[in-house]
Formats: sequence, C-alpha cells, structure tokens
Amino acid sequence: MGRRRGRGRPIDGVLLLNKDTGMTSNDALQKAKRLLFAAKAGHTGSLDPLATGVLPLCFGEATKFSQFLLDADKRYRTTYRLGAFTTTGDTDGELLDQVSTADITREQVEQAVEQFVGDIMQVPPMYSALKHNGTPLYKLAREGIEVEREARPVTVYSIDILDFRPGEVAELDLDIHCSKGTYVRTIAEDIGKALGCGAHVAKLHRSQAGPFKEDECISLAELEAERGEGRAETLDHHLLSTWAPVQELPEIILPEATGHYFRQGQPVMDSQVYRIGDEGDMVRVFLEEGDYDVFLGVGEITDDGRVAPKRLVAS
Repeated sequence: MGRRRGRGRPIDGVLLLNKDTGMTSNDALQKAKRLLFAAKAGHTGSLDPLATGVLPLCFGEATKFSQFLLDADKRYRTTYRLGAFTTTGDTDGELLDQVSTADITREQVEQAVEQFVGDIMQVPPMYSALKHNGTPLYKLAREGIEVEREARPVTVYSIDILDFRPGEVAELDLDIHCSKGTYVRTIAEDIGKALGCGAHVAKLHRSQAGPFKEDECISLAELEAERGEGRAETLDHHLLSTWAPVQELPEIILPEATGHYFRQGQPVMDSQVYRIGDEGDMVRVFLEEGDYDVFLGVGEITDDGRVAPKRLVAS
C-alpha cells in the first residue's frame, strides 16, 4: 500500500495566537492549522485548558526553531484563590478542602510571595505533561496514582502583587515573570502552604512568551471571521518570518561563496564572528542576496572562530 500524502499547504512562519480558555494547546493548534490549511505545524509550550494568552504556533520550516521559544522566559497574570485545595492546583480540579482566610493580611501575603522570587527548587505537579517511565504524569494522576517527583531548579525573576482582596475567600492577583519549566500552579500551592491556608489558580493568562507579547496576538474567532468563506491564503499576512523564534540571536550575513558551503552543512569562516560572539554562542545566519537577505538557519560559533550549522531551513 502506498504512503498517504499529507494534506495542506507548505507554508512557513509563526502565528501569534491568543488562546481561548477551555481548550488544550493542541486543540488550538489544530484549529489554526485547519484555518490556514497548513501541512505542518506545532506549538511552543502547552498552556493549561484553563489558561488564556500568548501561544506562538510554528508552521513549516519554523517548527525547526520552536525549541528556542520552549526555552524562553514567560510572563503571566494570574489570580490565586486562597483557602482552597484542589486536586489539580486550579479550578479544573476537585475541591479537597476549604478554610477561612478572613485573618490573612496583605503583609502576610507579601512575606509569603517574597519566598518564591529568585532561583528556587520546584516540585512539578502530578497534573502535568512530564513523563514517568514513559507515561505522562496527568494520566497517572487521573488513575489515582501519585509518584515521587524530584524538585527542579527554576528562576522566578519577579512576582508583583497587582491586587489583594481580603475576606472569607481571599483572592490575590499577581504578575509573574519566570524561566521555562516554572509551574504557576505550584507557586500558588506553595504560597498557600506558606500562608497555612492553601491556594489554587482561579485565572491564568500568559502575557508574554520570549519576545512576543499579548498585544501582537490574534484569537481563533478573529481568524475565523477574517477568513469567512474565503481562501486560507487570506490569513497568510498574520505569519511572522521563519526566523521569528530566533530573532533575539545576533545575526551573521554570509556572502554567496561561504553561504553555499554553510547551506551544505559545513562550518565556515567569517570575520563577523569575532565581533558578535564567543565559542558556543548561537547565531542566526543569512545569505546576502540582492535586496533581501535569505535566512539559512541557526549556527554555533566554534572554538576556532567558525560558524557551524545547527538547524538549516530547506533551500
């Protein structure tokens, strides 16, 4: 039997999606993929179904650079509800216990929050996509199985208190800037433990992922309305360049002679190397060609001052 051909257009680039609540990141990806009738696409780090906000989607050749966005810092706005423990650390889980928070003061909250800023160790939640012996933790959790998880180092650059609403069921609004792999739900639970009352995430919005901010994003509803009964090509203007995921890397523009060898997978010499980076640094590499430079991929500076290809786009 012959191999089935994939459907869709071979488009390349990055779409900045503002994910709606109530859907998984993969659901959002598949809907966007259908709207653009794209052959190949991937997201750059899951958001919980409860969460909304910045979800960069990579199409075609841009998927080769999605790891750079997976590894990027993130920023969130979140609301923590104090006094309640849930199975998942958010409102999607079952309520386990609830206590009064009438005696919790803002000063206590500020002292608790301070403990979780900086380089900290964090135990991943059971309801996460991390795997144990090949099985996602959330699948084990749904079966009532809990396994020991090792604490992992993460960095919380800042936590700003936006609002604190005291009372029998107190709520806390925060702006959190953190490194990759940080679980905002775990911060909620840890702050709750520090206050002695428990806490969980009531709302979660990712406002920034790497260099991309929420005001640059578009929703699925807006994409659907814009396309209407028209062709998928009407949405292509929303796609950022293939190199958007690595836009913060320094760039090298190679002349045609050396660009040819780089394109073939060979390290090349260039005087620009000594000006922009050191051994081990990653750079984005372009080919000088007419009025527009052509993106070749990402390279790494070697110990002898050359640029070695690490991820190349198809020529």
